Amino acid sequence: MHAEQLEVAEFFARHQPFNLLPEDRLEQLAGEVDVAYFKAGTQIKEFGDEISDWYIIRSGAVEVYRRNGDLYNRLSEGGFFGEFGLLRHGRVRFPIKALEDTLVYLIPEDVFNDLFDNNEAFADIVEVEDRTRLRQAVARRREDANELMTAKIETLVGRDAVTLPPTASVREAAIRMSEEGVSSVLVLDEQMEEEPVVGIITDRDLRNRLITPGLSFDTPVSEIMTSELISVEYGQFVFEAMLLMLRHNVHHLPVLKKQRPLGVIAISDIIRYESQNSLFVVSSIFRAQSLEELSALKSDVSACFLRMVNEDANSQMIGTAMSVIGRSFKQRLLELGEEKLGPPPIPYCFLALGSMAREEQLIVTDQDNAMILDNRYDPDQHDEYFKALAQFVCDGLDACGYTYCNGDIMATNSRWRQPLKVWEQYFTDWIEKPTPEFLLNSSIFFDIEGVWGETRWAVMLNDLILRKARKNPRFLACMARNALQRTPPLGFFKDFVMETDGRHSNSINMKRRGTAPLADLVRVHALAIGSREHNTFDRLRDIIDSDLLPRGRGPDLRDALELIAMVRIRHQALDVEAGNEPDNNVEPENLSDFERKNLKDAFQILSNAQKFLKYRYQPGRVG
Repeated sequence: MHAEQLEVAEFFARHQPFNLLPEDRLEQLAGEVDVAYFKAGTQIKEFGDEISDWYIIRSGAVEVYRRNGDLYNRLSEGGFFGEFGLLRHGRVRFPIKALEDTLVYLIPEDVFNDLFDNNEAFADIVEVEDRTRLRQAVARRREDANELMTAKIETLVGRDAVTLPPTASVREAAIRMSEEGVSSVLVLDEQMEEEPVVGIITDRDLRNRLITPGLSFDTPVSEIMTSELISVEYGQFVFEAMLLMLRHNVHHLPVLKKQRPLGVIAISDIIRYESQNSLFVVSSIFRAQSLEELSALKSDVSACFLRMVNEDANSQMIGTAMSVIGRSFKQRLLELGEEKLGPPPIPYCFLALGSMAREEQLIVTDQDNAMILDNRYDPDQHDEYFKALAQFVCDGLDACGYTYCNGDIMATNSRWRQPLKVWEQYFTDWIEKPTPEFLLNSSIFFDIEGVWGETRWAVMLNDLILRKARKNPRFLACMARNALQRTPPLGFFKDFVMETDGRHSNSINMKRRGTAPLADLVRVHALAIGSREHNTFDRLRDIIDSDLLPRGRGPDLRDALELIAMVRIRHQALDVEAGNEPDNNVEPENLSDFERKNLKDAFQILSNAQKFLKYRYQPGRVG
């Protein structure tokens, strides 16, 4: 061995993970490396650069950065970098800059892969670093997303709120709005110490509530203001403000700080700050005048999904935005349906079920919906109208890309188009008499949200579910047994178990074997603690706060859910980009090394969580 190679071998022998290799392999490795030198201040690698070597620092120091420019780590002698990129399609994920004059050893990619694949202890050390970065990446995905998703709302507040007391006249309001150059004014009642902001008046209110009905200009602002105020806290994200505007179809949001008005942001402020496709898709949905115009927006929905994935939005952001879009299609179809059929003969509530209600909808989805009718419902008098309305909406959703439900869980099925009192009896029977059929219904209908009409009825049903389920350990045990029927795709030796039927054989269904069983088991825990949240991540937060799970298991579940969901999302996005029909199936050969190795960890976390579910609720003891 040459003197230079002997020095390299001795260096490796002093540092992990190389000191875990046999001596003969160290000597061989010493002859396989190359050397590179970087002056202080040199940019070694940029984000997205191709990478074909593993970097080991011989002397000097480097700084590792996040994509947004924040410092992530400093490494010195014996430190290594580049393994994350080698395991992720050969692209740099963390930009690197030389802090000092730095000498590095370069280990070629094929040598790195050989070391990684054939030396378990060596791979474990590298994977610990990799998994640590994964957890940090999952935790900060919101930070790494685009500015719309990370900026705080207070950054959009350009001026103090313009306010008036409730006794001021609309003439005064119009004059103030004109003088201040604003399109809204907040109504502030200083006598209300806890919630002094009691309403808002906008340009639209002056047109529709004052001028159109011909009211006097001396009318108090309290008579035409919007008192059911939709507001936002100054510390929330711009993305959240946008979703509030979309969900409630409002154009102005009061920004509060400790219940005091800080300012008002308008939808135009968000558009000026950072245009987002989801905003324009929803706006286009509500402007559509026909089913044909709505159906034409399918490509825009796909483009919106792709943009969010490519901008590194996390799974909760993507699921929420896609659910808002799906909900908007329903709402506009119901508006068009009522225009076509006339006003409804009695009040009703249209329900979203499943992933849309949980705000976890993706680009691949069918439609699950139902309808609650007023208790005055008379089939002979009213059913023809609601049957026609349900058919119009469900046909419209199918035309817009939300395919019919194979299980017929739709409002077109008369069983799922019933008065409130019947729904209350449904849920009572499902909880108190948990037969296999009733349990199946529970897993579908226990995620519900009202999207149109008397949405308070959906809240009442959710209250009934929580009230009864929490006090019924037999029902929880049965739900736990149901949640254990779908298992993660891990074999005896922790290899992936493939699907064996149909055109998706030799693949992994990331929904059926990953996100769905995670959502199922989290739902059981959420029912047990009485959580009112719908979203699985939000439910997990409540579960963690309740201390129901062993220490550390909650964060592990959260990270596992995020990883599995993002693998599913990314592969759907790849299908869309390639012009293929997206689905939930992923072939192992299409997984990156990073995905393959970390998915096994995530699925193992799911498996352990199912074991705890079995222990916690003893489902084997119920008949």
